Amino acid sequence: MERILLLQICMLLIFTGIRSQSQTVDLSPEILKFEPFVWPSEVPADCPFKPSGAFNAVKFLGVKSGYRYGDTWYPTWASNDTLYSPWTDGATTKRLDGYNDLSHSGAGPHRNQTGMGVIVGSDPVNLKSYSTGVFLNRSNPYMGRYPCGSLVYEGVWYYGSYCLGPDGSTQYGNIKVNWPWMGPFVGFHVSKDYGHTWTPCPHSPDKPLFGETGINGYPVKIGSPHFVDFGKNMQYSPDGKAYLVAHGADTTDTKWRFWNDSWINGDQVYLLRVTPSPENINDISKYEFYGGRDSKGIPVWTNDFKAIKPLLEWNNNMGCVTITYNAPLKKYIMCVTDGGNTVSKMHTYLLESDKLEGEWKIIAYLKDFGEQGYFVNIPTKFISPDGKQMWLLYSGNFAKDWNGQNIVENPPGSHYGMVFQKIELLKQSN
Repeated sequence: MERILLLQICMLLIFTGIRSQSQTVDLSPEILKFEPFVWPSEVPADCPFKPSGAFNAVKFLGVKSGYRYGDTWYPTWASNDTLYSPWTDGATTKRLDGYNDLSHSGAGPHRNQTGMGVIVGSDPVNLKSYSTGVFLNRSNPYMGRYPCGSLVYEGVWYYGSYCLGPDGSTQYGNIKVNWPWMGPFVGFHVSKDYGHTWTPCPHSPDKPLFGETGINGYPVKIGSPHFVDFGKNMQYSPDGKAYLVAHGADTTDTKWRFWNDSWINGDQVYLLRVTPSPENINDISKYEFYGGRDSKGIPVWTNDFKAIKPLLEWNNNMGCVTITYNAPLKKYIMCVTDGGNTVSKMHTYLLESDKLEGEWKIIAYLKDFGEQGYFVNIPTKFISPDGKQMWLLYSGNFAKDWNGQNIVENPPGSHYGMVFQKIELLKQSN
């Protein structure tokens, strides 16, 4: 009880101390329309994934929605029909009471803040999105602490966060890069009243849930996990469990880069699962980890974190990853972003599979998507009845002019903040 009260006091201080008065409270999204087009898929020659037999192209339908505040939006669809999401690194994220919230996940080991918010509505062109508060999140011995996996299930909100280092602006030779070293996933804050009050995470950056360390760039496997989106209140979970997917790397890499395992780069994708409850969510003994396949090709699940195996591998071509279950298609859609050198042009590709354990096949490779698009996900709430149309949610172009580059918005409207792009999956003839 004392810990809950302390966290509430810290949040109250943030609400009253660093928000700024807003002149009006206009919560309508920014809409942009443009000529629809099919993105040319340029799959690299060394891609390890077979082509999808169902789809091979992504069409942008010429409708963009969103807001110019904060990034790191990973919505979870609750039973009350509201989408709840973390957010961070925004100074003008609006509140219902006429104020703005500020969140800065790279403020320093004892001053990092991460935000929480909601998205209300059934159509991205007619949404209302706003902040509901921010956390103080200690990151010592790392510099940054950012939100990641977020789930609301049976009225309980599980809010995860991870650490980054050495700094948001790190010099490497003659270039500047962004958070090149992934830190560990710390664990979950838990709320039983949709974010009004919270039980703080019982773990700390130096003693995280899965026991990993990212000090001095040591590779982690579960740094920034995201919950598989199974729809409203996890209605399409195959077994009642919550699954998480994460990008990472290991010590066997022979093509190491300074940013090899960063917030947006990695070599592998990992899969884990847990039966969600306040008692289980921060207890490593309650988790199962994907451990490869046995001699008969059957997926292996293990309680031993040391026995974890990659679900997917593509050296120097993987990164931030999310998975959505597309119920009308009865397929899982995976979005993977290869973040270049963390501040260059970025590439996103879509994979599909009938099962979480695979086989995963590539739909399309969107070279230079954004041109600096990141944190890409597909909210289940906005998937069309036939499953072919959906909305990509992402943020874009936070480092447009770093190192003398000139990043442009492609597709149109790919700005920093919350960006929704309406797309359609196609099967084109060669």
